[in-house]
Order: sequence, then C-alpha cells, then structure tokens
Amino acid sequence: MTVADLPKIELHLHHEGAAPPAFIRQLAHEKKMDLSGIFREDGSYDFRDFTHFLSVYEAASEVLTGPEEFRRLTLAILEESAANGVVYTESFLSPDFCGGGDMAAWKDYLAAIQEAADEAETRFGITLRGVVTCVRHFGAETAKKAARCAADTAGDWIVGFGMGGNEGMFEQGDFAWSFDCAREAGLRLTTHAGEFGGPESVRDAVRTLGVERIGHGVRVIEDADLMHELIDRGTVLEVCPGSNVVLGVYPDFASHPIARLRDAGVAVTVSTDDPPFFHTTMRREYEMLNRAFGWDANDFAALNATALAAAFCDDVTRERVQKRLES
Repeated sequence: MTVADLPKIELHLHHEGAAPPAFIRQLAHEKKMDLSGIFREDGSYDFRDFTHFLSVYEAASEVLTGPEEFRRLTLAILEESAANGVVYTESFLSPDFCGGGDMAAWKDYLAAIQEAADEAETRFGITLRGVVTCVRHFGAETAKKAARCAADTAGDWIVGFGMGGNEGMFEQGDFAWSFDCAREAGLRLTTHAGEFGGPESVRDAVRTLGVERIGHGVRVIEDADLMHELIDRGTVLEVCPGSNVVLGVYPDFASHPIARLRDAGVAVTVSTDDPPFFHTTMRREYEMLNRAFGWDANDFAALNATALAAAFCDDVTRERVQKRLES
C-alpha cells in the first residue's frame, strides 16, 4: 500500500466545484444550453486566474437548476471521492445555487442531496455532512438568506456554516450577523481567509467572526505572531495545496508552506477545494505531499487525526469514521 491508498478525511470541498466537467457537459446537452466557452479542447474547465475561475464556476453551476440535478451530482461527487480513498467529507453547500436563498426550495434541494448521500454511504462507504456557505462577493444581505437557511436546517446533517467567494470584496466583519445567526443555531463555523487575502484577513476572521476553522489560511506563514495566536486558539486550517499551486498563490508544491505550518505547531488538514478545476484528487494531494516533503503513513495518520477532531460531525459519526480509518 502506498500513501495514496490510505483512507482520507476531507473538510474543504465545494459541492458545485466538485462537478466533473463531463457531468456538466452532459447536463448542458440535455438542456440544450451552450457552455462551450467554459471548457478547453480536452474537455476540462478553462479559466485564466482566480476571478475568471469564479465566473466559470458560476457558469457551470447554471445547469444545476433543480433538486434532481443535485441528487445526481452528489452521487457523482461521492463516487469519485470514495474511489480516491475518502471515507468522510464535508461539502460546502450554497443556498444561492440551491433555490436562490428561498427556504422552501432549499429544503427540497437539501432532501435530494441527503438522499444521494445516504445511497453513497451504502454503496461506497463514504459519509457526507453539509456546511452551508454564503458567497462573499454576493454581499452581506444575500448572506443573511443563506444563514437563515442554515439555521433552519441545522442538525445532525447540516453541521456548519461558512463563507467562500472573492476575498477582495467586503470585510469579514460585514458578515457578522450571518455568522451570529448560524452560531445561535448550534452550527460550527469556518470561513475562507488567507488565500489571496494576507494574514490580516485570517486575524479578522478569528477575532471578528469567531470561527474555529479557516479555509486555506496559508498566508499566516507571513506573520509569526498570528501563527502563535492560531496555535493558542486551536484554530484548524483547511489547506488545499493543489488549488493554491494552480491559482498561483505558490509556484509549486515544494514552495507551499503546509509543512512549515505543521512543523511550527499550526493544526493543518488537506483537501482538494474544487478538484476537477484544479486537476487534482485526494490521492494526488497525498502523492504530491509525499514527494515534496517526504510525508509517510505516520504523517498522514496524524493529518487525518487532526481532521477528524476538527470535523463538525457528531460523536457517533466521528466514532464510525474512526473505525474506517483504522481498518
């Protein structure tokens, strides 16, 4: 067994962003929609930079117009994840893409996603839990709709609330109402920060929003005091090395700070972010970390232990996942 064959936990996966290009092309064909402009000749997604990536992501999501499409998508995502050894994943689900923030529509979409997740657990041995996310560049008022959807469906399956989108727009604190709403409903909190925004965006996230996990967060390597603050707080980073390399945050895996962060005592985990966009899988992430830093089975076991402890699921689910890791 190689390190790539090990069972894995993933905490940072965007649901629409995990849609295989072939799946989106097939849906577009069924609906007679022309999405040819978002694909390369080889059939993969085509984008120039982060801002263009966001527009391609949203264009691809336009074909996902009903609960049935999300049921099919969820099965496709989980089958692919399970094939790469993932035994537990938390996926970012946006009410903006699932009913436009309408509560009744959101519940219909969510029911379809959960139905697919139950089927995938039986067929593929992978457990999915949902983290509702608002989209930063859609603004604070739109985020409130997502937060209300999250709060109203919080429970054993919807376990968290977070925020993705363009870090260059608005401030973390602009979304404090939404995070307070989710917190009061018992949801655990995460937000994207420290990817294209510098260390200050991470400091704002932990101090202003009170999140316990940070999506990406790798730019904290530039601020030693902030690194110590995260260690003291027990803040966990959802690191996505392959995504950071493709989007140009770092030139290659060898330059990526994940190993330095871990060695300094910062809690790190590994995820794929939007895997087909970034030509990656969890197997590939493990392989590249092994090549770049020599991480072995013990390193990845420790990585999974950190991820499992940081997962937003309940203890019954955590124990079930632990047994899968051990087997």
